[in-house]
Amino acid sequence: MKPYIVGITGGSASGKTYFLNQLLSSFSPDETCLISQDNYYRPKVLVPKDANNIENYDLPEAIDFELYARHVEELKNGKVVQQKEYTFNNPAIVPNILTFKPAPIIVVEGIFVFHSPEVSRLLDLKVFIDAREHVKIKRRIIRDGDERGYDLRDVLYRWENHVAPTYEKFIEPTKYDADIIINNNTHFEKGLAILTAFLKTKL
Repeated sequence: MKPYIVGITGGSASGKTYFLNQLLSSFSPDETCLISQDNYYRPKVLVPKDANNIENYDLPEAIDFELYARHVEELKNGKVVQQKEYTFNNPAIVPNILTFKPAPIIVVEGIFVFHSPEVSRLLDLKVFIDAREHVKIKRRIIRDGDERGYDLRDVLYRWENHVAPTYEKFIEPTKYDADIIINNNTHFEKGLAILTAFLKTKL
């Protein structure tokens, strides 16, 4: 029996990571495999730059979708895959080699997983995590400041010049391709319960 592949997307800071943690906590480790788009960024020298010569990681061109899709397909076909961990260009962190093992449910997560034809065609179910813009920017400021050590001005610059235009052009249109849209402005318990119950039927 082939694995069931779930794609989960949404704008930056829509709460995908927290939602995923809650979702996966309802399953045993051998029942699911999470493979995130974040670990498939191209090397910094290949990331496109904006008009101010600043790398824009919020463009599809920043992601190696060919490799990402190949790894998802290999998992689907029962193969183990490995990929170097992405460390957000922090030279103080030595990246680990991540090992992804086949499982009955494969979760494919990232802001462009619906946009990329190579990845989107592999998905059996598409879930979009939605949140209002003011909620997302607040989360982004907290996350990038506390977790990644980014300066507030840098966070706001990237939001205005990279994140928001990308959401409008590449991500929001894919919301209408979703099988399920889950509102995550405050609480997502009902949507989480429905999705969890459905995925249990695929085990």
